[in-house]
Amino acid sequence: MTTKHNKQAKGMVDITTKDSTHRVAKAAATIKFNLEAFQAFINNESPKGNVIETARVAGIMAAKNTPAIIPFCHPLELGKARMDFQINESECEVLITAEVGYQGKTGVEMEALTAVSAAALTIYDMMKWADKGMVISNVMLLEKSGGKNGDFHRK
Repeated sequence: MTTKHNKQAKGMVDITTKDSTHRVAKAAATIKFNLEAFQAFINNESPKGNVIETARVAGIMAAKNTPAIIPFCHPLELGKARMDFQINESECEVLITAEVGYQGKTGVEMEALTAVSAAALTIYDMMKWADKGMVISNVMLLEKSGGKNGDFHRK
């Protein structure tokens, strides 16, 4: 089986003629621990320091720096980047959410997804001493608004 590849030059999507609108995106990710590591996590026993606050900063930094790691993403002047962490003790997991917003010509879905991914990876890095089997899962866009393609809300 052969596939044809378009030889035309590709790159960033041209947004120069698009209208500026208020854009918001929310994303989520989950990280699951074994019981012993989860107990160490909630008791703030990581030798690297405060895991949640470090992950919060990592997520915000990742949102702001998405174009540095995701090819063809436009650099954006974000007006909002918020990280939240919900601890689910019965499942030994943390639900990470990010909300990113700005006024501009392109969406912020990638910034929100990058934020939750970086926060989850930071938690993994800071807790791997206790559990190398942690599972990062369910990285997903929850909702987005703004732009000509309309709104999206995960059901």
